[in-house]
Amino acid sequence: MITVEKLAWDVLDVLHTGEIARLDALVSEDFADHGAPPWVPRGRAAYGATLRWLHDTLKIRYEVHEIVAKDDMVAIRATAHGVHNTDHLGFPATGKPYAMPTMHLYRERDGLLVEHWGVRDELSVLWQVGALTPPAPPAIDGILTA
Repeated sequence: MITVEKLAWDVLDVLHTGEIARLDALVSEDFADHGAPPWVPRGRAAYGATLRWLHDTLKIRYEVHEIVAKDDMVAIRATAHGVHNTDHLGFPATGKPYAMPTMHLYRERDGLLVEHWGVRDELSVLWQVGALTPPAPPAIDGILTA
């Protein structure tokens, strides 16, 4: 297993265990989380605070489906399982569980993760927790009927 893949697995373990102090050995001080909302600052401390919130509040656990690593990059396809326990998306908390498809890309430099990009299907979460009603499928002749 190459370094970047090991680091990514270790970050997932930090999220799952809530042992945020372990990030000091995994991510750089100036870590850039490009998948975070725009108001979240850069840095290890901000990433740790985000992981703490995901662990403690949303109860996020990742089910990893595939991981591909090459050189200084690792890609992860996973499902995030969590609980809608806050109104952070503009809707009252429902307490309902959800499963959110995700993709992640990490970059490593000098033995530490330095960047993260994340893509999440947050719309499907809103449907699953009842905050939005999913649209009815369109009637497409020969394919779908409403």
